[in-house]
Amino acid sequence: MFLLRTVFAAVLCCLPALAQAPPPVLMISIDGLRPDAITQAEAHHLQVPNLRRFVEQGTYADGVIGVVPTLTYPSHTTLVTGVTPAVHGILSNTTFDPLFQNQVGWFWYASQQKAETLWQAARQRGITTANLNWPVTVDAPGIDFNMPEYWRASTPDDLLLLDALARPLGLQQQLEHELGPWVDGNTLTIASDATRTRFAKAMLRQHHPGFLTVHLSSLDEEEHTSSPFSAKSNETLEAIDGMIGQLVDAAVAINPKAIIVVVSDHGFARTDFHTNLFGPLLRAGLLTVGPPGPLGTPSFSSWKATLWPAGGCAAVMLHDPADTASRDAILGLLHDLAADPANGIDAILNKEQLGQLGGFPGAEALVVLRPPFQLGYTFSGPIVTPAPATGMHGYLPSNPEMRSSFFVLGKGIAPHRDLGLINMLQVAPSIAELLSAKLPAATAKPIKLLQEAAF
Repeated sequence: MFLLRTVFAAVLCCLPALAQAPPPVLMISIDGLRPDAITQAEAHHLQVPNLRRFVEQGTYADGVIGVVPTLTYPSHTTLVTGVTPAVHGILSNTTFDPLFQNQVGWFWYASQQKAETLWQAARQRGITTANLNWPVTVDAPGIDFNMPEYWRASTPDDLLLLDALARPLGLQQQLEHELGPWVDGNTLTIASDATRTRFAKAMLRQHHPGFLTVHLSSLDEEEHTSSPFSAKSNETLEAIDGMIGQLVDAAVAINPKAIIVVVSDHGFARTDFHTNLFGPLLRAGLLTVGPPGPLGTPSFSSWKATLWPAGGCAAVMLHDPADTASRDAILGLLHDLAADPANGIDAILNKEQLGQLGGFPGAEALVVLRPPFQLGYTFSGPIVTPAPATGMHGYLPSNPEMRSSFFVLGKGIAPHRDLGLINMLQVAPSIAELLSAKLPAATAKPIKLLQEAAF
């Protein structure tokens, strides 16, 4: 009898914990999604009923003020850590490569970032975690089922490499056996996002993760090619809207308490010109051209001062931080160029200003362009060349066109709740709160998303 009472008491003690189990969270990134594409869909001639449902039945922000730079990899890492690039260490998309020797290597590896992530926080809470194609996730700690974003040659061999990088080993093969071939992270079409959606649905069905992240990337690619809100960009977003509907239905079918969060990393601006700043650096003797690299790509053999490109901006870097002559030369050159509005330079931020924004520690300055100009890479000829009807991001987060998205839908989420403008640093701690998890390094106040007594 004593044993029965003891067992019964133990079960009663466990019931509150069971009752308070957090809802599963599906976090989907639509790369390059401007919030007004959804909040003002009719004005942009968009038919996106599944995403409009987040506005009508869920909680959403008018815009998310991002980080410096407003690029995919720094922003995605902030979205899962709640800290700035200066803290987490993913400072741009591509690694600093002044001699162009790394074949345009990106920050793919989780070992390159220094902050605790939502996957780790969820795992500490005992939650099963999963990921499909989120940036900076190669060998990421805290992810139980991981298919990271990665590419190298963008040939079929990349799938062999991705198979080796998936965790647990054999995960990619197991899903491919049911669904057909996976795609590498640099295949950026509607069809590739449809594949990612199929794999995400299978991941939900087979492994029931309590926290799953998915990165869809075809919209960003089309916006770069034909500008935001072009006919092709709208067609791409409408196709993604159908995928969002599938993912919402799949998550809720498995667990009616599921919460779906749709985010994006940055907004987008139309561009019509390239501002080619490397040519002036060459002519000033700050760079020396080397022999052509792989496939004829340009390279440098030496450098004193150069730029670390980041789309609509570029960090000013010195080979020797004590080389005041080179620092004065590159900053003087850039300020001279900025004096002519035709060159498209909006601002040159100094070290202190850049430090306050949490971007590019170690840089001497940040040269920021203004739309419709984006950074170009022509080493000779005019400083400004045409690039009509294209698109870019990477500009300062104070630019309204750079605002990213935050939409939340699910049981217990307040309907038609407009948060106004929020900060990207708030996203990760808000998701952590949904998961009943903690991110101690995150400094921004979380947004309370669940209504009282939601469960």
